[in-house]
Amino acid sequence: MQAIVTADGLFIFGSDVFRSAIGKGGVRADKREGDGATPLATMRLVRVLYRPDREAKPETAVPVVALTPMDGWCDDPALPVYNQRVTLPIAGSAEALWREDGLYDIIGVLDWNLSPVVPGRGSAIFLHIARPDYTPTEGCVALAPADLRRVLAMGLTEIAVRA
Repeated sequence: MQAIVTADGLFIFGSDVFRSAIGKGGVRADKREGDGATPLATMRLVRVLYRPDREAKPETAVPVVALTPMDGWCDDPALPVYNQRVTLPIAGSAEALWREDGLYDIIGVLDWNLSPVVPGRGSAIFLHIARPDYTPTEGCVALAPADLRRVLAMGLTEIAVRA
């Protein structure tokens, strides 16, 4: 099932409408690494990652993988593992997925720039847990924890971000 995400932060899934956070750079069709924008695109949910020390395995229609403290995501366009899950540390820039703030306790990996990977087109575009005040993200879509669990369990498979 597809959700629609609007530029003003509405996450519409079936008959449900949730508040969400999107990128601080707004919604952009020409997404680039570091611009803070959420891609104007339709993206498939390819897998869900979660912290097993904090969360039960989420119910979802896609494969689920438990995170470890050494997991990261490469955001360095110069590396051959750009926009891929990596084991930390690496020789280059990567975002830690095992975070203390809880935002990545559940991560839906979206297929932005995954196949083929284009260096500099943007990395680590996820569906994850929002901050309590819905502060904008670095380009991801974020929901309240209960809302994220609910849409995953209801069969979310795709997100269409609209202007």
